[in-house]
Amino acid sequence: MEDFINHLAQINPMWVYVAVAAIAYIENIFPPFPSDVVVVFAGSLVGLGTIDFTSVLLLATVCSTLGFMSMYKIGDWFGDNILEAGKMKFLPREGVIKVESWFQRYGYFVIIANRFLAGTRAVVSFFAGMSELSLPKTTILSFLSALTWNFILLLAGQKLGQNWQAISFYLETYSKTVTTIIIIVVLILVARYLYRKSGTTNTPSDPR
Repeated sequence: MEDFINHLAQINPMWVYVAVAAIAYIENIFPPFPSDVVVVFAGSLVGLGTIDFTSVLLLATVCSTLGFMSMYKIGDWFGDNILEAGKMKFLPREGVIKVESWFQRYGYFVIIANRFLAGTRAVVSFFAGMSELSLPKTTILSFLSALTWNFILLLAGQKLGQNWQAISFYLETYSKTVTTIIIIVVLILVARYLYRKSGTTNTPSDPR
């Protein structure tokens, strides 16, 4: 990754825009992908006057939103088929139905926080589509989430300038911390669900 970024620093600024746009899109389809680090690096180039802040912000945000909505449509079109084919063996059908129900109730709040939830972006968009959340509302919220996150990253890179690498450590730590918290929460929810299901199954029926 460091070699790739060093290469970007030496090429035509136009290709930096292309790289930021492409990576912002791809990381929503094939996570994990280090788009955040690339955006921070782009911020450092903004500080040097090599590229324009507004242009790279809009490119990163629009392409990130397009990537999010691509996974949304995959979930919308193929989510049920993937479930029926047993491709989610780690998650029982009852669990998926529970997740869909949960998404229909709280999904828009998750979409707003989506960009700040490292490692879950593709999962969030997939289940948003599978749960058939409103397409216009999902698009707007994912755009605003990406806009806010990319603005923070670009500003951090611009302020750090040549020392932009310093923030990569904090991004990595943040990513690991958030991912660990999410995994723990999911495990607790699954364990709670299985416990309740087991309790219901073992409850003796009324002989009357």
